[in-house]
Amino acid sequence: MQQITPTVKTLLIVNIIFFVGSQVIGDYAYKVFALWFPENPNFGFWQIFSHMFMHAQETISHILFNMFALYIFGSALENYLGQQRFLFLYFSAGLGAAGLQILFSYYNFNEAYQYYIDQGISAGEISDLLASVVETGQYRVFSQIPQGITDQLLGTYVVPMVGASGAIFGVLAAFAIVYPNMHLFIIFIPIPIKAKYLIGGYFLINVFSALSGVSLFGPSNTAYWAHIGGAIIGFIMMWYWKKNQFNYNRWN
Repeated sequence: MQQITPTVKTLLIVNIIFFVGSQVIGDYAYKVFALWFPENPNFGFWQIFSHMFMHAQETISHILFNMFALYIFGSALENYLGQQRFLFLYFSAGLGAAGLQILFSYYNFNEAYQYYIDQGISAGEISDLLASVVETGQYRVFSQIPQGITDQLLGTYVVPMVGASGAIFGVLAAFAIVYPNMHLFIIFIPIPIKAKYLIGGYFLINVFSALSGVSLFGPSNTAYWAHIGGAIIGFIMMWYWKKNQFNYNRWN
């Protein structure tokens, strides 16, 4: 079994502490540490970092999958990169994930917001609607607005982003650059698949889900754009470092 590396071990511990703490504290932990839409009053600048250590409260599978991937792929990558460079890649991918997801959220929010305006609903009425949802969880229904548009507006505004998945996708993409031909096994498929095909295929599935809205794996509210953003950052960074022979100039 692969030996766990120091930085990966620390990240695992911090994630587990946050998960257990959020179970004890409850909704307040998510109010403070999850990444809220920037227009939501719950938003805080520190959340672009803290959300990486938060995971879904309802199920343990979210954190288990992320931590397993971090252990397997992260340890191998840290051995290759060194502690400091690995940590830099990990958090850069997490920030890239948050950035792309926020951009997509603004697109969704503004599209729905404009629909409300076009239907004759004033900016003040929309503000009251959003404030009511944040404060009470209740909202006024406008008969001329389809439920899908309402869900788009309110879902973007009041559903925060949590999880290390964006950073993990950066690690996966970097791993595929470093070890493209390493054979990997996936549960229920007893055939070895090269890392570049398995990870690349998983990335394409996420692109499909992000563009189509059809969730092939995971819940329907999965932040697919965050996965894509993290993977892109991880891929670019690792491709650049490998091309420029970074391993002869390790940071530590």
